[in-house]
Amino acid sequence: MPPDPSRGELATVFAQLHGMLLSRDDATTAVSRLAHAARQMIPAAAGAGVSLLNADGTRVTTAATDPVVEAADAAQYELGMGPCLSAWAMQEPQRIEDTTTETRWAGWEAAAAASGIRSVLSTPLVHRGQALGALKVYATTPGAFGPDAERLLGLFAEAAATLLGAAQPVETPTRLNEALKTALATRETVGLATGVLMAREHLGAEAARTVLLETARAQGRRVAEVAAELVETATDREDHQEEDH
Repeated sequence: MPPDPSRGELATVFAQLHGMLLSRDDATTAVSRLAHAARQMIPAAAGAGVSLLNADGTRVTTAATDPVVEAADAAQYELGMGPCLSAWAMQEPQRIEDTTTETRWAGWEAAAAASGIRSVLSTPLVHRGQALGALKVYATTPGAFGPDAERLLGLFAEAAATLLGAAQPVETPTRLNEALKTALATRETVGLATGVLMAREHLGAEAARTVLLETARAQGRRVAEVAAELVETATDREDHQEEDH
C-alpha cells in the first residue's frame, strides 16, 4: 500500500502555491506545480496533468509533467472522449485498471497503451458545484491506482479547484457546462456510429471502433465528425425506407 503523506507534506505543497492568484497565468503556473507534486507524492504515477478550458472555451491541457501526458490528452480531445473528459463531465473519478482491456472510450485506450500508459486515474476539479476540469495521473503498469491514490488525488484536486475557481471569470462556468454537454453528446454519437457499423458490416464492437478511427485518420478528420455523418446517413436511409413503405 502506498505510504500516506503526512499533513506536513501536504501543507508544504499548498503553502508553495499560496498567494499565486494575482492573475489567471499565475493560477495556471500554480496548478502546473500541483500536477508535478501529485506525480511525486503518488508513488505509482509516471505522469500527471490538468485538463481545463482556455479563455475561448477550447479544451486544452494547461499542465502536464511530460510529453506522454500531453499526447494522451490530445487523443482525448481529438476523439471528444476519454477518462479525463468523463471525470470532468460526470464530476466523478474515473479509473482505468488496464488500457489493453478497457473498452469504455472507443479507441482512446489503444492509443494510450501504444504510448506506454497502462493505468489511469482522473478526478474532477469542482469549485462551488461547477466542473472546471480534471486532474489525472498515469502509470506504466496495470492496476497502479487504488482507493488510497484516489483519495490523495482528490485532495490535490480540491486544492487545484480552489485555485482555479478564484481565478475564473464569472461567465466561465456557463461556458464550461456547454462544453461538457458537447463532450457527452459526442460520446453518444460515437457510440451510435459504432452500433451502425456493427449492424451494417457485421462487426464486433472493437472492430467497429477500429474502422471508425481508421476512417477518420484516412480522411484527416475528427472521429466525432465522421461519427456524426455516419449516424446522419443511417438515419436518412431509415427515413427513406419508411417513406417507401
